[in-house]
Amino acid sequence: MMFKDILKEQAQLSDIKLDDNQIELLTRYYELLIEWNEKMNLTALTEPTDVALKHFCDSILLLKYVSIPEKSSLIDVGTGAGFPSVPIKIVRPDIKLCLLDSLNKRLVFLKEVVDSLGLYNVDIIHSRAEDGAKKKELREQFDFATSRAVAQLNILSEYCLPYVKLGGAFLAMKGKYSEEEITNAKSAIKTLGGKCEKVTKYELSDSSQRTIINIKKLNSTDKRYPRNSSKIKSKPL
Repeated sequence: MMFKDILKEQAQLSDIKLDDNQIELLTRYYELLIEWNEKMNLTALTEPTDVALKHFCDSILLLKYVSIPEKSSLIDVGTGAGFPSVPIKIVRPDIKLCLLDSLNKRLVFLKEVVDSLGLYNVDIIHSRAEDGAKKKELREQFDFATSRAVAQLNILSEYCLPYVKLGGAFLAMKGKYSEEEITNAKSAIKTLGGKCEKVTKYELSDSSQRTIINIKKLNSTDKRYPRNSSKIKSKPL
């Protein structure tokens, strides 16, 4: 079966509606991902069904569970190969997107994706998360920040919440839900100006569990944060 057909099947199973143009763009994205993955480590998942479900559909499902208003700005912190943000941009081209990553070669790949797919209103920024958040043009400038990183929520929040403007939200996309992880992060989230508003649990069509933690930005983040990476990891808030 061709990737296009697998994608259609997985989208249907995930209750996602994709038009022909979106399917074409996601198929081209898949082809570039596989091609570039032979030169650098972008993803461990390369099987067509895995990419269609666990990268593309999982990314797009964020739009099902979180209301993102028209023309919102979104920064993907530690974007890697572009998940969840690039599939979201393909489905919602009105969103103003910023892709931030510390590894320049990943950003070279993403520039190729953005150019090849004809995506517009996309900024690509080479920076460590804790450095970018100190820059005036990025700090508290985004309606939403996303991350699919595996770090603990208290650590992720220090990297991501400083990018979110007042009234905006940090959307942490994680695997299996952990009540303990959220409880342990509450103090850090409050210190950084946020509050955990909603936790959404869902399953992909293969029964793997996913969680979206929606953290609303209520107050400005103190200028002390984020700290440097070694302190964030060795002495989490």
